[in-house]
Amino acid sequence: MKKIAVIYHSAHGHTQHIAHHVAEGARMVSDTEVHILTAEELTSIPEGMLQFDGFLLGSPTYMGGVSGTFKIFMDATGGLWRSQQLKGKLASGFTVSSLPAGDKQTTLISLFTFCMQHGMLWAGNPVIPEQHRGVPYEEAANRLGSWSGLMAQAGHSASADSFVPGDIKTARLFGKNFAETLHRVSAADRCLEVMP
Repeated sequence: MKKIAVIYHSAHGHTQHIAHHVAEGARMVSDTEVHILTAEELTSIPEGMLQFDGFLLGSPTYMGGVSGTFKIFMDATGGLWRSQQLKGKLASGFTVSSLPAGDKQTTLISLFTFCMQHGMLWAGNPVIPEQHRGVPYEEAANRLGSWSGLMAQAGHSASADSFVPGDIKTARLFGKNFAETLHRVSAADRCLEVMP
């Protein structure tokens, strides 16, 4: 059994909504246990991360980066960084903004850099944009064309569940791919351990 933590911050519910669909996708993979946690929960007990094999980190994109709340969580892991206790764990990231671009890439790069400093491994988003195959844009998986992580868009001041079908589909595929990758990496590690 592999344990995944979906760790997110969501001020208006949009990132939370996507986090639950990401978790739903990860749960589609057998022998996978998925926990959904807020950044606020782990800020006071970052050592709670040690029980997990992989992390899916989610933050809204505010002013071209992660939210202040998510950054406080990231900074709270300094003790784990000094001892490199998260080294070798698998991670990836997702973000939501109100515009199609919205500088979401810088948020994913911030999450990536955070994981690299901890010595984690990063899994991207290998979903080919489906609009290239004739799927209508709003129904297409990876319609925003992000391979470094998951990007989703929620209209400004829209309700928390106001995502187009393609973004929901992408979130589930993203979570499923991450869980499958975690199992593959773990299997490869076990093979290396038994080799003479």
